[in-house]
Amino acid sequence: MSEAESARRSRRRQMSKDERRAEIIRVAADLFEKLGYARASMDDIAAAVGIGKPTLYHYFRSKSELLWYMHEELIDGLIESHGARVEQGLEPAELLRGVIHDFLQNIATRRGQCRVFFENHRELPDADLAVATEKRARYEAMVQDVVRDGIAAGTFRKVDAKLFSLAIFGMSNWAYQWYRPDGELTHDEIADAFWDYAYRGLRP
Repeated sequence: MSEAESARRSRRRQMSKDERRAEIIRVAADLFEKLGYARASMDDIAAAVGIGKPTLYHYFRSKSELLWYMHEELIDGLIESHGARVEQGLEPAELLRGVIHDFLQNIATRRGQCRVFFENHRELPDADLAVATEKRARYEAMVQDVVRDGIAAGTFRKVDAKLFSLAIFGMSNWAYQWYRPDGELTHDEIADAFWDYAYRGLRP
């Protein structure tokens, strides 16, 4: 066994269960980005993490359970981040700007996880899919409420809140297809540009 491999195994033995689970999610997400969710197997994931398949099944019973945890981590994070800004009493414009930044931040730091979030969530088992669908709808409604609040306050011109929210989601979410960390713009610069384009369409 090489010294590097010995060090990795020692580090894993010191990990808590939550830390090990997070490592598996991170490595699996990278593998899904590289191979695609359908092609990547539990054998591939175990090998990429550097653990035996029985150990992997100790943490995740199936690939769909991994998908579920990835989805929950992202949607819960979006809901919590937005809710925290609402609690701070930020104005509608800043709240919508934050929504766009949240998406681009996730795409920049969790690209593979975002890919399966957008492309594969419908492959979840029925019970999990029902929960995931409800959370996604709840988040979309939260963003639509911000648009309506801005209209009511006179900050935004009158637009279809649902349609405008979908436009923001589409513009921001699709960046996972083309964003590159070594590109000309950082994810924050892209988010600011997207918000500028969106706000031009909202100003009274």
